[in-house]
Amino acid sequence: MTDVHSFNNISLSGRGGSSPGLLKINSGGIQWKKQGGGKAVEVDKSDIVGVSWMKVPRTNQLGVRTKDGLYYKFIGFRDQDVASLTSFFQSAFGKTPEEKQLSVSGRNWGEVDLNGNNLTFLVGGKQAFEVSLADVSQTQLQGKNDVLLEFHVDDTAGANEKDSLMEISFHIPNTNTQFVGDETHPPAQVFHDNILKVADVGAGVEEAVVTFEGIAILTPRGRYNVELHLSFLRLQGQANDFKIQYSSVVRLFLLPKSNQPHTFVVISLDPPIRKGQTLYPHIVMQFETDSVVESELSISDDLMNTRFKDKLERSYKGLIHEVFTTVLRWLSGAKITKPGKFRSSQDGFAVKSSLKAEDGVLYPLEKGFFFLPKPPTLILHDEIDYVEFERHAAGGANMHYFDLSIRLKTDHEHLFRNIQRNEYHNLYSFISSKGLKIMNLGGAGTAEGVAAVLQDNDDDDAVDPHLERIRNQAADESDEEDEDFVGGEDDDGGSPTDDSGEDDSDASDADGGEKEKSVKKEPKKEASSSKGLPLKKKAMVTEEGSSKKKTQKKKKDPNAPKKAMSGFMYFSQMERENIKKTHIGIGFGEIGKVLGDKWRQMSAEEKEPYEAKAQVDKKRYKDEISDYKNPQPMLVDSGNDSDSN
Repeated sequence: MTDVHSFNNISLSGRGGSSPGLLKINSGGIQWKKQGGGKAVEVDKSDIVGVSWMKVPRTNQLGVRTKDGLYYKFIGFRDQDVASLTSFFQSAFGKTPEEKQLSVSGRNWGEVDLNGNNLTFLVGGKQAFEVSLADVSQTQLQGKNDVLLEFHVDDTAGANEKDSLMEISFHIPNTNTQFVGDETHPPAQVFHDNILKVADVGAGVEEAVVTFEGIAILTPRGRYNVELHLSFLRLQGQANDFKIQYSSVVRLFLLPKSNQPHTFVVISLDPPIRKGQTLYPHIVMQFETDSVVESELSISDDLMNTRFKDKLERSYKGLIHEVFTTVLRWLSGAKITKPGKFRSSQDGFAVKSSLKAEDGVLYPLEKGFFFLPKPPTLILHDEIDYVEFERHAAGGANMHYFDLSIRLKTDHEHLFRNIQRNEYHNLYSFISSKGLKIMNLGGAGTAEGVAAVLQDNDDDDAVDPHLERIRNQAADESDEEDEDFVGGEDDDGGSPTDDSGEDDSDASDADGGEKEKSVKKEPKKEASSSKGLPLKKKAMVTEEGSSKKKTQKKKKDPNAPKKAMSGFMYFSQMERENIKKTHIGIGFGEIGKVLGDKWRQMSAEEKEPYEAKAQVDKKRYKDEISDYKNPQPMLVDSGNDSDSN
């Protein structure tokens, strides 16, 4: 018997719907992580007080109850998994899973079982449904026989599902024998009192632990009073009011803005909050960096001496963003991510760039990239297939900038534009140190290849690997056309920007053997090389020595052959419909994440049929592009049978 049991596509069920992920069970406890990153659950062996199995439609559900009163439901186990895990729980955890049955009769009368902070409704001894009393905000006694339970408004609960449970009513007749009462204290009152003992009643109106007023939030945009409660945080604005349970908080980011008196604090959520039809997985707050605040925490002495001992202090005085993140970190249990080793040319933590026509800053972090403020985009290193440095889309007329393309394993691409040229070396060195594949290096795309290229260039910093690759392989790139430059009018006014005076210390003497007719163009060419920018093909040069200035893009030829498909693309075509069937209501972007995860977990043998198709298609494209680039001359004389040879 193995010590670790791993299961794919196990869904964690909760009030906000179910999310598929990877579940691992070992002798130390249980770990679950959502597919594509995000929410994670870890339950230590010592915290588990009960385990149960229940047969649900088409699969099995594992219930795990902890000593803190939490109850996790994992769905997606096969019948053979139930037998193997039952033996494992008995031997490793010393606990025998309880067998539960699901009621499918459709009846709405039965018995109520209050176990910890869970309420289970039983019909004929079988479970019809269960709810967590920790989600109950209010309970009301209506008349003599009805008890109404109202649930917390959680703006993240409806992100995965269109509908969310808000209230439920129970009718307890006077003849009820489970909750025995009297004339002045009927059974409904007894049931109501039992709910009050374990429910989180009154949390919606309880005093906040601490409140920060007038905080600028960039997404969703507005100024809000931010209240931090014991189990949730609330954003109160003039037009909107959001209530977020701490169980939805995945991670906190504390990111200072370079050369500006502001600091970003980002709260990552899973599931995200919803505003209309828009989902917000990241709450981006902006604090004044030098603002000082003094706050007193409203927490009982019992909690300070038990739950928050050696974690929180009774009062704080300091920078507002540090006080906010410190208190929220211990209330929510989420970790804080701060800038890593990357430094920009101005000794900042980020570089200026733009994404989807929005200007912002890109933070290269130790485990990912984060673009802020809008749209807030978090890209983890584990999700990246390769990165590519590209010439700025504006063409040769503006050589002060370059673009950075990040391609994900799901074939999704993020293009960060308008990065200043003096940030290139810092970004290149940082990305290389993380072992990420840099596409511009051609065959030397692995971490070892990057290191080799850098070592070879130690004696000559002027040699840029990207530019050398383009120069040496320009003749072989038959499947890529330079559509950024086409022949046009001669330059009849002005002169191209000459950057050679800005930073020419690394320039190499490559002008010696050039012809006299192109000497006017070479200073700009060499200046670009000295900056180490990954340039593509240069503008055409006429016989008179004048450069082509027109940058109109050439339309793609509809007769050009279709590019070859990868093995992953063939796999996606086959599996996309299956994903839609097994993940009802899944979004288009989530489908790609699920497909990418499945592809990475497949063995080489499982990938072989798709890779074989990709090789055939690659050969097809190579033949077609060769014929397309080098068409055979057609003979007008039809009487000549030379084609038969």
